Amino acid sequence: MNRKSFLWLLVLALLVGAVVPAAAQGKSITISFTQEPDNLLPMYTTMTFAGYVNQLFLAGVWEFDEDYNPVPVLVSEIPSVDNGGISADGRTLTYKLKDGLTWSDGDPLDAADVLFTFDMWANEANTPQGRTPYDLVESIEAPDATTVVVTFKEPYAPWLGFNFRPMPEHILRPEFEAAGTLDGVFFGKMPNVSSGGYVLAEYEVGNYMRFTANEAFALGKPKIDTIVITFIPDDQAYVASLQAGDTDIGTFFPASDAQGLTDAGLDVRLIPSGYNEGLFMNAGDRAHPAMSDVRVRKALALAFDRFSISRDLNYGVLPPGASYWEDTPYANPDLEPVPYDPAQAAALLDEAGWVDSDGDGIRDKDGVKLELRFAATTRSIRRDMQALAQQWYRDLGIELKLENYESGVFFSSYNEGGPIATGQYDIATWSSAPGYFPDPDTIRFDCDQIYSDENPDGANDNYYCDEKLTELLKLQRTQVDPEERIATFHEIDKMIYDAYIWVSTWFDADLWAVSGRLQNVRLNGSTPYFDVQNWDVTG
Repeated sequence: MNRKSFLWLLVLALLVGAVVPAAAQGKSITISFTQEPDNLLPMYTTMTFAGYVNQLFLAGVWEFDEDYNPVPVLVSEIPSVDNGGISADGRTLTYKLKDGLTWSDGDPLDAADVLFTFDMWANEANTPQGRTPYDLVESIEAPDATTVVVTFKEPYAPWLGFNFRPMPEHILRPEFEAAGTLDGVFFGKMPNVSSGGYVLAEYEVGNYMRFTANEAFALGKPKIDTIVITFIPDDQAYVASLQAGDTDIGTFFPASDAQGLTDAGLDVRLIPSGYNEGLFMNAGDRAHPAMSDVRVRKALALAFDRFSISRDLNYGVLPPGASYWEDTPYANPDLEPVPYDPAQAAALLDEAGWVDSDGDGIRDKDGVKLELRFAATTRSIRRDMQALAQQWYRDLGIELKLENYESGVFFSSYNEGGPIATGQYDIATWSSAPGYFPDPDTIRFDCDQIYSDENPDGANDNYYCDEKLTELLKLQRTQVDPEERIATFHEIDKMIYDAYIWVSTWFDADLWAVSGRLQNVRLNGSTPYFDVQNWDVTG
């Protein structure tokens, strides 16, 4: 975290002090997160829980329903060739905003906010966590206050997954002009206007957020008046809160607790989300020198018993996967989960020259010990997985140093010194998905997305570059023929699999628990709060 961001957090903490949420007016519910959002501006975060909060206070141009069909929110219709919203060559998209949209403070929400949003993502004065697809835009114009025409440099196939959330120009433009950047702006910690179903009314850092219903929301004022989000990082306490009825809806609890929550009367749902828990291998210069050898990365994958993890830690609910696009048409059907084969792993390490030359039990080469850093968040199941891996790898002659970070630190940006973004790890584990699920597009494996001082807004924290892979990733973004695009992804998938830069640990479908007092709750794995305005409570 940089100094400016820290000072903003300190100021916020002093402002709210040790207060408790104000008494809820009307109907209220409590949502609990296992992690606290790191930033509330979409351009500065890739964190799942931050994305959930974005859905509450920043409306998208559209959302996806439980069947992943697009549902208009700020636009009057989804662009198509038939309605003139998509050009015949697939390069130009026309967004028709609804008439009369406003922010929660009454200021008009119109094309100017969309233009501002595109400008801020692409502006070199800012360092967002990835610029794509804003950097693929050739031109953007607004013929009138409710029309925005975006022309891409090439046909842009993943457009449907690009359900961006306009930012408030009238609030952020003065901050940008005063500071010369949006990096570290207070709005990212305490947004004071909303276009979504709810307005953030109160935030005690480390404790809770309180949201109140937004009467100006494009889809109508929500039925529930107050939503309180609490942060409970401990898995046992999190599950206890659900069982006791203190939390009305939650997710990312251990699979081992699913049956207990069902027995306690909660509605437990398993919802595919495009996410996979996986091992990320750092192949860059900041990693241990062994990590640049694909034989070593393959050995690490083979020596990792993901099957026992599925059985013992996930109770068989979340099985190992093979593809970054598991359970979608884009997954290569010929791939199988990497087997557990420590004998083959040992042979590969021998072949790569990593042997125990001095008899101390740890392999070495050219005077360098095979000692690796294994990084994760503080989530309990990841700590358990690290401890198991430490023993498996020790048996193989590899010493693991286990490193754990609070999620806000773990996922922080390159400029903030985040351990993953800056490549200060050898192996790491977290749950990730393509950038615009349910579309398969991702930029994290592109060569030109590797982080550096000159490219702090990158997205490739594997620090791995294969020019052919990058070419294919860029090609698929231009392929408007679905079958051609699927075939390209099958080739991409095989290249990632064979490079052992990412290896699935388990297919991370989301587990949700919903209390009996909550009604009309429809969820999906992409934008789960897409219908929050229709949620209701009984009793």
